[in-house]
Amino acid sequence: MSGTMYNQYDCIRLDNQICFPLYACAKEVVRQYRKPLEKLGLTYTQYVVMMAFWEYGGMTEGELGRKVHLDSGTLAPLLKRLETQGLLNRERPHDNERKLFISLTEQGEALKDKAVSVPQAMRGCINLPENELLQLKYLLDKALGQMEKE
Repeated sequence: MSGTMYNQYDCIRLDNQICFPLYACAKEVVRQYRKPLEKLGLTYTQYVVMMAFWEYGGMTEGELGRKVHLDSGTLAPLLKRLETQGLLNRERPHDNERKLFISLTEQGEALKDKAVSVPQAMRGCINLPENELLQLKYLLDKALGQMEKE
């Protein structure tokens, strides 16, 4: 094989990708969340949704989707499960039946107190010095912001 052909295919080597370590790291972090989230009865995606409600309060499904970067096809069954668990209410306003307003129940709001233990359990999940973790978060936020503009 000539040197030119090797260079031509360098662009599709896993070691040369940015997306692959992002994907693999995200997958591993989500896997490590399983144990602490079992105590809350939540999956990682449900936890993300609940954090949005704890921070922002009630909102429409569309607003929630924009905040947590999930589409309606993913959110709808997830919200139904959380409603079945007694953590949230889903209501259609009388003046606009196409919108779906979601709010936490008392049980959903109370789960916030238990959820405080999750970040503590996850400390050290990514074993980097604090300044590098902050830099990583900054760069990921910046990259996501740029992608959202496109």
